Amino acid sequence: MTQHAIPSEFNATMRKFGAPQTIIRSYQYWSVLLRPAQATLGALVLAAHEPATAFAQLSPASFAELHGVTRDIEAALTQAFHYDKINYLMLMMVDPDVHFHVLPRYAQLKTFAGLEFTDAGWPAAPNLGHVNATDAAINQQIIEHLQSCWP
Repeated sequence: MTQHAIPSEFNATMRKFGAPQTIIRSYQYWSVLLRPAQATLGALVLAAHEPATAFAQLSPASFAELHGVTRDIEAALTQAFHYDKINYLMLMMVDPDVHFHVLPRYAQLKTFAGLEFTDAGWPAAPNLGHVNATDAAINQQIIEHLQSCWP
């Protein structure tokens, strides 16, 4: 799967989650961003580029590319953090553009860059209200680590 140039325009959802600074990998129809509020270590946002506010509004080409993008996400997160489960949440209650919250899930405490990360919802639904304390520098380290693990 080829990486494409970062889109020149970002929808409101991508901007809310820090684009372009938080983009880990960009594809033709999708971008993978680090979720600034790390509910779990390596929490991501998978955002569609097309102007769509419902999943079914995406083009067939976007759906086709989604297969490879999710494969890349799971390979990178596996290599980077060895998650136990993964959750894709398409909530779109506040941010209307098509996007998923991608949450690697962990049965045990994880450590990265000297910080401890917990999965407060394990083994049930993820707890998006819980945020592991990071700052811009730690988030940048997570981005770079994931980029180094990207297939």
